[in-house]
Amino acid sequence: MNARTLNPESNFIEREPYYEAVGSEISIFEAAYANRLPVLLKGPTGCGKTRFMEYMAWRLKRPLITVSCHDDLTASDLVGRYLVKGGETVWVDGPLARAVRAGAICYLDEIVEARKDTMVVIHPLADDRRALPMEKLGVIVEANADFCLAISYNPGYQSVLKDLKQSTRQRFVALEFDYPNASLEAKIVAAESGVDAALAERLVKFAQMTRNLKGSGLEEGASTRLLIHAGKLIAKGVPPVIACQCAIAQAITDDAEMLAAVQELSSSLF
Repeated sequence: MNARTLNPESNFIEREPYYEAVGSEISIFEAAYANRLPVLLKGPTGCGKTRFMEYMAWRLKRPLITVSCHDDLTASDLVGRYLVKGGETVWVDGPLARAVRAGAICYLDEIVEARKDTMVVIHPLADDRRALPMEKLGVIVEANADFCLAISYNPGYQSVLKDLKQSTRQRFVALEFDYPNASLEAKIVAAESGVDAALAERLVKFAQMTRNLKGSGLEEGASTRLLIHAGKLIAKGVPPVIACQCAIAQAITDDAEMLAAVQELSSSLF
């Protein structure tokens, strides 16, 4: 039996990602990292959680291994499994094991979407043990001193069946994210999409209108990410109303009446 570990060196972020701090999240994350404390990011879709993790990985000069969690994600997907290759059985580390061994930052995005057995795996990594049980190998791997565990979820989408238990939550330092204030969000949209400041401000105003509809027909309003998508289309010559329809309205709802209402909002601004 041979063991194979994928090289996490390819996960280093070489260029500084664009990120605008909204509060003290950078200093808090750095303090948590220095104390080997795991971090929980809470906030709505598209508000900058993933970009923040990319920025912190670059800032701390650590490789970043990101896992987008889903209903079929199992503990074995994270830790690793035996595979038959070329007539022999080899062990292949999963992304969490790779991060633990290499001292990388492992970011589990939307952790509550994963199957419940994944929580059993991350608990010993998220407390003083900082260890990863690898039952199939019969070993417990102590985390590299540089290893960092970060998870995220969107409280607005969670139900009783998909929520973080207190036994999990109370292992983490929590950072709450939200959309930036209007002026900062316009600055981000302009910088990321290439549109001018005036148009970025109108996109942000449009987003705020859609966010006011949350709970009144929309599950979520337009995120900063969607504004950037629309801005990029506009920067390439797509008319603003059409850009808002394709990049924002169609992304946040399929309901015909709500689509019409959102389109009216964009038409009133562009």
